[in-house]
Amino acid sequence: MSDAQTSLGAPLEAEGKTGLTLRAKRRSLIASTVGNVLEWYEWSAYAVFTPFIAAAMFNPDDSVSALLSTLAVFSVGFLMRPLGGIVFGRVADRRGRKFVLVTTMLMMAAGSLAIGFLPSYASIGAWASLILLLARVVQGFAHGGESATANTYVAEIAPSHRRGMWGSIVFVAIFGGSVLAYTVGGVVTSSLAHSTVAEWGWRVPFLLGAVLALVALYLRRAMDESEVFTEQPAAERPTDRPVSRRQVTRSVLLVILMTSGITSAHYTWTSYASTYAITQQGMAPDVAYWCSVGAQCIALATLPLWGHVSDRVGRRPMMIAFAVLMAALHMPLTGMIGSAGWTLLVAAAVALVIVAIPGALLSATMSEAFPTQVRTQGIGFAYSVSVAVFGGTAPYLNQLFINLDMAQLSEIYIMVLCLGTGVAVYLMRETKGIELKNA
Repeated sequence: MSDAQTSLGAPLEAEGKTGLTLRAKRRSLIASTVGNVLEWYEWSAYAVFTPFIAAAMFNPDDSVSALLSTLAVFSVGFLMRPLGGIVFGRVADRRGRKFVLVTTMLMMAAGSLAIGFLPSYASIGAWASLILLLARVVQGFAHGGESATANTYVAEIAPSHRRGMWGSIVFVAIFGGSVLAYTVGGVVTSSLAHSTVAEWGWRVPFLLGAVLALVALYLRRAMDESEVFTEQPAAERPTDRPVSRRQVTRSVLLVILMTSGITSAHYTWTSYASTYAITQQGMAPDVAYWCSVGAQCIALATLPLWGHVSDRVGRRPMMIAFAVLMAALHMPLTGMIGSAGWTLLVAAAVALVIVAIPGALLSATMSEAFPTQVRTQGIGFAYSVSVAVFGGTAPYLNQLFINLDMAQLSEIYIMVLCLGTGVAVYLMRETKGIELKNA
């Protein structure tokens, strides 16, 4: 079969007598991606409206403490992701990928709806802070399962020699959800007075997310199960077949280290850069949001390209390129941000295009690192731990170091983690094009 026949835009053709047609795979890919975009939108909306949530849900008499508390709740949601990744990863490896993707969609929507209708600190005091925390805990738990299963599912339905390009769609959804959240943020802050946004306008994105989740749920119910999972003998699904515990442990540790630099850089430049521009450089909120949208759209457009290139040259060279570029450019790009909107646009665009290089490869690289019967569990634990420890804490640490007059330390921290990504990839074998059934 030619390359053209197995690309994303290839004509309908059967993948085998019992296999799914390419059209069915593409339909399932779209259903998975739409749901993933909306989950990342709901997740990112919290970061986008952090300054307003801080004022509404925490003691407004101490603005610094309120902002740090809001970012801490953001981090707590991430800390629930490893548990969600483990629990839902095990369920996905036993009951299937589709079941988990539908369940996590419902949980994320419920959390978003709760935040949208949550009474403010002025109305119910500290209960507002507590309920906000619980809603983010539920979302974090669901998000851990969603991320692991989506990465596994897309990689498993992709043609082996196009796995990098197909897998890049998972990170397209990550950027797409963030772009959608920032777009809604820009519309809300541009259309409403600042006092109105602070009073109730910040709730709009969360209520909108809950409604849109119904569309994603409808699409996901029609998804086909992954062939790699269904063709596995039933006796092997509970992970009864012996696997090398040493090999799996090594893969988990390397994936954690590999994603540490990627996720810390990603959340710094998607979730914190606009907050930094608003709170530290005096940039207008609507300007910061639209500049973030522009930067993320530029990076999003490069993702399929990076995935395609990885199918040609391999995963390792591109991951190492990211590590070197981000370690060298993170500090100068951060220093570029000022009160003018173009400074955030240029700095974030360059940084996120670099982050897009490994982002496009994550689904393929992680899936190729684990055997089928423990794939979702392995990804769920390793990826969620790394994102929780290094990604979810990035906005909080950035703000904390700035408040302590140690801003340069946060930049060095990101640079060191990016170099750690390079070390991990150097120790991993090249896996492009392998058959996941035999992984």
